[in-house]
Amino acid sequence: MPGHGWIGLGIVGLAEALLFAGNRLVGEWFTPLVWTGYILFMDGLVARWTGNSYLTTRRGELVLVALTSVGSWWLFELYNAPRFWRGGGDLQGLWWHYQNLEPNPFLRRLGYDWSFATIFPSLFLTAEALRARLFSRLTRLWPLRLPEWGARLSVGLGAISALLPLLVVSAWLAPLVWVAYALLLEPINYRRGSASWLREVENGDYRTLAAFLGSGAICGFLWEFWNYWALIRWTYTIPYRPDVKLFEMPLLGYLGFPAFALEALAMYHFLASLVSPKRSLLPGRVPP
Repeated sequence: MPGHGWIGLGIVGLAEALLFAGNRLVGEWFTPLVWTGYILFMDGLVARWTGNSYLTTRRGELVLVALTSVGSWWLFELYNAPRFWRGGGDLQGLWWHYQNLEPNPFLRRLGYDWSFATIFPSLFLTAEALRARLFSRLTRLWPLRLPEWGARLSVGLGAISALLPLLVVSAWLAPLVWVAYALLLEPINYRRGSASWLREVENGDYRTLAAFLGSGAICGFLWEFWNYWALIRWTYTIPYRPDVKLFEMPLLGYLGFPAFALEALAMYHFLASLVSPKRSLLPGRVPP
């Protein structure tokens, strides 16, 4: 494995050791630190297993993925505080709350952006690793084509799911946000000739779909596991069986992570296709 993979693994281990030893500085910056280490480690594994990765052959791709990650998550923050951004100033409608935030505005914003920048790279690298090792044989299976009416229905449902939580302030609408842009953008990416896992499934190739569903489940668990111990962390206020939790997340909330991984993929490919129409399903691959 390349050296940066071992460095990443060391960062994860050292951050956890210092956190549990009571180091306050590491505890406050634990989330971006541990996820930066995770990205370095997973990039090293992907480089070893596939021969290419963000930090070895696709550094420009990493910049684009990280920037997309930051911008997309600020969009989700907009959804998280609808009463606030509409001018009411009522933060009681938040779906998730950040606890013990840094009082310095500059450092607080740095912490936000650094943390947000790790979301998509973590998902994508985990998916690359799963695609290369666990799901590499999910090819030449039954082809599945989304009919035209199904594509239109998906776009319509996606548009409604994206708009409704902005128009109606309700804690019950939180799940719509985690499927909206997958439903909306994936068929659009396919129709525009951009990268789309729908095209792979149409050819009987389920590797990307399975890899991103698995990546969402793995990263979702790790997000909640590492968040639970951090000093600066998030908690939830949602009505879906809030008393049945694993770490801070209500158990039903874990169902949203695989869908969110597909949403992140669709958002990235849509934005990346505006820069280059030939962006691949997974970085470094040319779509069929």
